[in-house]
Amino acid sequence: MASEPEPVPVSSQKHDPAWKHCQMFRNGDRYRLKCIYCGKMFSGGGIHRIKEHLAGQKGNAATCLNVQPEVRQLMQQSLDGGVLKRKKKLKIAEEKTDASPSPLLLEGTTTPAPPNELDTFATPGEATSGFQLITAPAPDTVEQNSGLLANREEEMGQVTDRSTDKRKRGRMENFSPPPVLPDAPPIGSNLTIGPGKGKEHVNLAIGRFLYDIGAPLDAVNSVYFQPMIEAILSEGQGLKPPSYHDLRGWILKNSVEEVKSIVDQYKGSWVRTGCSVLADELMTESGRSVINFFVYCPEGLMFLKSVDASDILSSTDALYELLKEVVEEVGVQNVLQVITDSSEHYVVAGKKLTETYPTMYWTPCSARCVDLMLKDISEFEWINTTFEHSKSITRFIYNHPVVLNMMRRYTYGKDLVQPAITRSATNFTTLQSMVSLKNNLQTMVTSQEWMDCPHSKTSDGLVMIDVICSESFWNSCISIIRLTDPLLRVLRMVTSEKRPAMGYIYEAMYRAKQVIKKELVKKKDYVVYWNVIDQRWNQQLSRPLHAAGFYLNPSFFYGIEGDVHNEIMSGMLDCIERLVPEIKTQDKITKELSSYKNAAGDFGRKMSIRARNTLPPVEWWSTYGGGCPNLSRLAIRILSQTCSAFGINRNQSSFKQINRTRNSLEHQRFNDLLFVQYNLRFKQMQLRRNKEADAMDPISIDNIDVVEDWVAEKEILLGEYVNSDWTSLVQPVANVMQSLSPNNEDEGMVEGYGDDEIYDGVNDDDVEEEDVQIQCQQEGYSDGNLEGQT
Repeated sequence: MASEPEPVPVSSQKHDPAWKHCQMFRNGDRYRLKCIYCGKMFSGGGIHRIKEHLAGQKGNAATCLNVQPEVRQLMQQSLDGGVLKRKKKLKIAEEKTDASPSPLLLEGTTTPAPPNELDTFATPGEATSGFQLITAPAPDTVEQNSGLLANREEEMGQVTDRSTDKRKRGRMENFSPPPVLPDAPPIGSNLTIGPGKGKEHVNLAIGRFLYDIGAPLDAVNSVYFQPMIEAILSEGQGLKPPSYHDLRGWILKNSVEEVKSIVDQYKGSWVRTGCSVLADELMTESGRSVINFFVYCPEGLMFLKSVDASDILSSTDALYELLKEVVEEVGVQNVLQVITDSSEHYVVAGKKLTETYPTMYWTPCSARCVDLMLKDISEFEWINTTFEHSKSITRFIYNHPVVLNMMRRYTYGKDLVQPAITRSATNFTTLQSMVSLKNNLQTMVTSQEWMDCPHSKTSDGLVMIDVICSESFWNSCISIIRLTDPLLRVLRMVTSEKRPAMGYIYEAMYRAKQVIKKELVKKKDYVVYWNVIDQRWNQQLSRPLHAAGFYLNPSFFYGIEGDVHNEIMSGMLDCIERLVPEIKTQDKITKELSSYKNAAGDFGRKMSIRARNTLPPVEWWSTYGGGCPNLSRLAIRILSQTCSAFGINRNQSSFKQINRTRNSLEHQRFNDLLFVQYNLRFKQMQLRRNKEADAMDPISIDNIDVVEDWVAEKEILLGEYVNSDWTSLVQPVANVMQSLSPNNEDEGMVEGYGDDEIYDGVNDDDVEEEDVQIQCQQEGYSDGNLEGQT
């Protein structure tokens, strides 16, 4: 039986840029290369075949369908560079035997152009980049000397190639970073785009615009970016861009109408599915408190409006009036719940709101509650100590480019730090990532390359080796992952954009406690973490809507062992009374519950039974709930709700101007601008829902809020920034989270729902009693004698 191929680190002698996009494997005496994007194995052809595969060049290799566009372009440029060098060598050989006049002649003369005059039109950097610094009269001068510029580009290309080769040979890393573009010319009022070769001049123009306006660099990930480029190209040369007044005038007006047509589709579904009003509070850079209001339904999330609440939050009555106004704007008959933060002023205002409108609920944000559970657990001393050891590794690696490039090579492009939605979640996802890459890290710090690296002799480098080679450290990491992975599942589930979470939150919390109990076994061990969960759950998340969502999810309800727990049944009945004000309809739903419980009628069909675990709960009720129309209508409305108002993409820059004007017209225009911005982003979230996320960079400023503890030095010494060179870094290309848990978030981790201890919790007396039982059993007492002795 043939042995499995073993991964082999790429030799430090491999300088071709394609090496960082593949893995090398050895099977006996044979070596094979594997594409890190699609997994295709190549047994022949070497690195050139991989490069053709990534570039999409047909002939010797199939095209990679998963490679990123920038990587494909880089590989094509590398292939074109090789062809260009060969052509230049042939051309030089031909010119030696050619007696024709020199091409570097001024038009209409037989005298070679002086060097200074040529440099006026094209410097080495300008010739390659496609940008020119032109003095008046620019158009005529360029046109008359376009031949000079083209010939000068070819001549300077040889110099650029030689300098590039020298830079590459100077790198210490196994693979080189992406090719550095030539320096751009000085920025001035006369900067224009010349007839550049390739796409570099276009990309530089886009980059220069984004840098100038201070736009977030992830703007290029917008689904609207490529359509904008294509729309510009479709008009050809001479297109006049929109003016400032166009953008704040007719273009904004048309965009508002376009977005309104989208959200009107959402509003049309509220009658059937109901909706949830979400209130998300944030603090602006100017210190003002802003509450953004959103409306959630399965059709999509919509931005409603933004309110400056700086003077409102100090009064619970004023906050109540604001929530009441929003509910009435959406429609009382449509709203099932209002989700806010769990701060005291929201609790009071929410309670008053439900007294005014007894047909809806106020519920705190589930994501914030679960995040607080993770934060509480991370404060246990042994867990916090493990985090500090882990951070000593990542801080050292992510502040030294040589070490970071080495790490990415040994991990095949994967990063240790994995940004999550919150700081607490980032702590645990990063720990998962480090454990998954344990062998790679140990291989790196025991390699000759690491021994030869000057950083390995520093105090921080020696500490990193000690931690990576410590088995007790890795055992602690694994224990923490097993303990907290269930809660991370819950957090991913309640912040997921793919489906409503109401039918899953109750079951997810049950499973989390069940897995912790199974993992730690002894009551005195797991009760400590249960108390953390129960304290947050009982105070904030134990809500009738969550219990009813569990009851109405067929995949969970029919898995209950024995009778339904009182808390679940009570929550279901509470929802019937509150969400269905008509008494006659309440009685009909109560009767129909019997059919659902006994799987009578269509609920008992073989198709229905199979579909319990395959169809989403709302679709299951729509398909098989026709015999119980009243219960089905209620089930669809409950199961269509979210549990969280957290995780919505915020753009602080959008709120910088919220208080700059008291002009009612300009304030209305600003609100319309926010309306368009937010709702286009939400539509974009839907469009990108099933697409693979781009490779992330943990040290990006865009992620600094959640990863700073892992990548920032505690103290920056004088000259530390000067010695850093970010330009030598290799871009992350395969930074994909490797989950240690193979199941999806909604899949059951342990069968059955018969453990009443999970529902009821554990108190200290129960733990003491168990300890007494264990001690008595060890001393020879039977269970029968135990009661008498007690």
